[in-house]
Amino acid sequence: MRFGDTDAAGVMHFTRLLSWCHEAYEESLERYGITAAAIFPGQGSPPPAVALPIVHCSADFRRPLVCGDPLAIALEPVRIDPGCFEVRYRFSSGPEPVAEGLTRHLAIDSTSRERCALPEPIQRWLEASALQGGIQPL
Repeated sequence: MRFGDTDAAGVMHFTRLLSWCHEAYEESLERYGITAAAIFPGQGSPPPAVALPIVHCSADFRRPLVCGDPLAIALEPVRIDPGCFEVRYRFSSGPEPVAEGLTRHLAIDSTSRERCALPEPIQRWLEASALQGGIQPL
């Protein structure tokens, strides 16, 4: 963990945890061959047909982290229903658990904004994750 990740008390700033959750989610997708352009809107390219907004997030902190503490993240994607999934994140410093996070994503049609099925790449990612035991260390 770096100094810029801390607050005035010298411990991890709470917003960094959710930022790291999203970075771990993106990295996991990339490891499964899913490019950012296939999932996230980008400058100069048409938006994907299906958007995956986060509709719920939470974070629990088990112990404070300070500058210099090593940090590891493991995530576990879980399908909730045909149009919704969540990702559970576990943070550890050495062998000790230090925090947990959760993001819940809902599939919506990018044009109508109506609920829809998860896009095929996300379905494959969820299935592959489940087959590998769910938890992915990053």
